[in-house]
Amino acid sequence: MSHKIDLTSQYLGLTLRSPIIASASPMNTDLDYLKALDKAGIGAIVLPSLFQEQIDHAFEEIDSLQQYNSPEASQYLPVNNMVSGPYGVGPDAYLELISQAKKTVSVPVIASLNGYTNTAWIEYAKLMQEAGADALELNIFSVPTDINISGQQVEDNYINIVTNIRKYVDIPLAVKLCPYFSAIGSLAQRFIDAGANGLVLFNRIMSPDIDIHNLDITSRYSLSTASEGLIALQWIGLLARRVNASLAASTGVDDYQQVIKYLLAGADTVMTTSALLRNGPGYVETLREGVCDWLKARQQKDLKLMRGQMSWQKLKNNQAYERSHYIKLVGSFLSK
Repeated sequence: MSHKIDLTSQYLGLTLRSPIIASASPMNTDLDYLKALDKAGIGAIVLPSLFQEQIDHAFEEIDSLQQYNSPEASQYLPVNNMVSGPYGVGPDAYLELISQAKKTVSVPVIASLNGYTNTAWIEYAKLMQEAGADALELNIFSVPTDINISGQQVEDNYINIVTNIRKYVDIPLAVKLCPYFSAIGSLAQRFIDAGANGLVLFNRIMSPDIDIHNLDITSRYSLSTASEGLIALQWIGLLARRVNASLAASTGVDDYQQVIKYLLAGADTVMTTSALLRNGPGYVETLREGVCDWLKARQQKDLKLMRGQMSWQKLKNNQAYERSHYIKLVGSFLSK
């Protein structure tokens, strides 16, 4: 059924066979898993993030070793795989992963950097480009624990990172944002002006918890649910066709219905990790089939008519994206 429907989509200037992208996942280091995603019809693959802490640690290890080695022996330092990350992939092994992934799959491979300062980012962004990455996703995130730092300073730091990387990298750049900014629309435009080709809305923030029995700070990871995607849905709808950049929706994609909602709001592509971890890489085909069936039921052969149909710019009554929905919901609750 799906072969009669054209799901071709554009993202970051890349032509994808499907709007469904496998976002950064610990499984995306497994080449067999990537093959399965490719076979199931994925549009593109984002590799797991290389964290700034991994890069910094690797450089520290090299500096430490060099103190006890002659310059002539520096070429023999054990750089490769020296530092493992949360996915078992260190900085240099990550570059090899990009190269191998490109040889393994037929779809675009997007590298990912996760950090909060300019340290080492530029150098590794260049190396990722050289390794063959089709695009680079910048997952910029920090918790501003210094109460003397203003929101403007935080934003300026983020913009500075994108500006500096753009000077040295030619491949498309996407910025993965968190939703905790006071004026997301304005910040989105600043990222685009700094050289970003696309925005990923939103980064799912993992917050710490407190163990009241052992008086300890703990961390828990849980897969996302559909309800978590509502804020991303809102901002995709608000920004669609109003900014000159690709928009990728992320978080809360549990089934094909969320994919359709994001596309209706105006997303160019829809990213998912949790649905694939729950159901396996073959679930991509289920998501594709669901979108195709929805389009076929409406006698649409591609995504052109439906994409952005429910965006802020396209709706006649676009107040639903503003305060009116809040007032309506509160009023309906109080009337019960």
